[in-house]
Formats: sequence, structure tokens, C-alpha cells
Amino acid sequence: MLEAKKISKSFLNHNGKLKVFSNLSLKVEKSDLITIMGPSGSGKSTLLNVLGTLESYDEGILTLDGKEVFKQNNDSLSKIRNKCLGFVFQFHHLIPEFNALENVLIPQQIYQNQPNKSYAKELLQFMGLSKRMKHYPSELSGGERSRVAVARALINKPAIILADEPSGNLDEANADILINLFQKINREFEQSIVIATHDKKIASIGNKNFILNKGSLSLSDII
Repeated sequence: MLEAKKISKSFLNHNGKLKVFSNLSLKVEKSDLITIMGPSGSGKSTLLNVLGTLESYDEGILTLDGKEVFKQNNDSLSKIRNKCLGFVFQFHHLIPEFNALENVLIPQQIYQNQPNKSYAKELLQFMGLSKRMKHYPSELSGGERSRVAVARALINKPAIILADEPSGNLDEANADILINLFQKINREFEQSIVIATHDKKIASIGNKNFILNKGSLSLSDII
């Protein structure tokens, strides 16, 4: 599946290079539910962006199904993101002029002339949103918007879902719904999921739970 080998990443600032992480390795296999916990500024979002091919890195190798990702051209990288990876962000980035069903279909419309509406409806039903498909983001609660975003991430049947602080803007009740939903998706779809979070409750749900701190990734003992 997806493997990062000895990845290092830094940014340039007025003081020179700011190291985010170095010699970081992580393997995401089929049906994995992986959590990465760390404080704000620890590099969780940057790591997910690297895994999702949204950002490059300084050193190391990132492979998907044995092929080195960043040896692909920009068009191929774009297709990898759209077909093989699904993204869920803290801020859901739903298009306000599109209803829930239309938002879910967006990733398919990029490369397909005839999006699979029936599958999009199935996903929204799975999310408990069968009666909200025609509602616009402004008409949905925060929890409902988060579930639309998860359905959108699943529409192309990606190998891996990457979720960055998905519960960050949710109250405890809706965060619990989202946690249960990720576990159900992982179990019933055999879906590989990587979640970056600062929430200890979410950080304990994976079959592999990690902590990212001071540029290093280590297994967590949170239970």
C-alpha cells in the first residue's frame, strides 16, 4: 500500500531551516486504522500532506503499491490523489452552492463524464443522511457537514482515507458519532484510514496508534 521510508521535511524561515520531522517511516497496509497524535505545531498536518502527495519532502522515499510517488508527473500525481486517496479536513471545504449529494459527487466529476449518483446516495445513507441529500451546507449541522465530507472522501473508493483533525470543530456528541463512523467504515469496507488528531479518545481507536513529537514518530501506549 502506502509506505514512507526515512522521510525528512523542513521549511525555510527567517532563521534558516525549521525541521518538521526527520528519518520518519510509516507503513499503511490494507484495513489499517492508524492514528497520529501530537500537539499543535508538531507536524501532523504536514505529515498527512506528504502522505497525500500535497507537499513534497526533503529526503526519503514515498511509495504507493511499490511505485515511488514523486517520480510521477503532475498529471499522474493528480490522478493518484483523486483515485487512490481520499481526504477529510478539519474545515470541510464543502461548496456552499452545491447540495450534499452534489458535494459528494465532486471528486468523480473531475475524471468521469457520468458520476455514480446511486453510489453517492448509498454513501449518504450509510452516513445517516438519507433525508439530507438535497440540503445545502448552510442547512446542515456541523456534524452533518463532517459526514458529507467523509462520504465525499469515499466516493472514488480510494485505497486510503487521510483525515486531518476531523473532529476539531465538533462538540463531544458529534465527535463520538464521527469516531464510530470511522470505525464502522474501517470494519465494513476494510478501508485503510490515517487520522491526525490531538484528541486522546480518537488517538486510541486504531490498530496502530502513534505519537508525533519533536520530529519523531513513536508507537503510543494510549489505551
